[in-house]
Amino acid sequence: MKKLLKEFKDFIATGNMIEIAVAFILGAAVKQVIDSFIANVANPIVGAVFGKPNLDDLLRFTLRDGNKADPTDDTVLAVGPVLTQLIALILVGAVLFMVVKAYNKMRKPKVAAPAAASEVDVLVEIRDLLKAGATAPAAKRPARG
Repeated sequence: MKKLLKEFKDFIATGNMIEIAVAFILGAAVKQVIDSFIANVANPIVGAVFGKPNLDDLLRFTLRDGNKADPTDDTVLAVGPVLTQLIALILVGAVLFMVVKAYNKMRKPKVAAPAAASEVDVLVEIRDLLKAGATAPAAKRPARG
């Protein structure tokens, strides 16, 4: 039992678990912001275009009439709510894309490291230096005995 508790403690203490918890909490906060954006910005624009605050009632087809006393018994094909949620999904994706893009931009190092010279470049430079030394004037060469 002690071994199981120790393994669980090690699992919880790993950085990944903490990062997941923080991401979950931030995700819930971002969801509230996006829901507010949809309710207060996107839906009024949809209302201005279509005359309704969302698309829930836009494409609604009754396939089978149920009990006249209980309209909830009808069989209804409702495409509008799917369109509303699809727009919400696209907005969430756009916001998350911008957040990830900004995060990646902040993470990048400001100065790129200089590219290391390849082995071939170094060998070419050595060859050129050796050629330049071989064609040096005779005055600089040591005299042979």
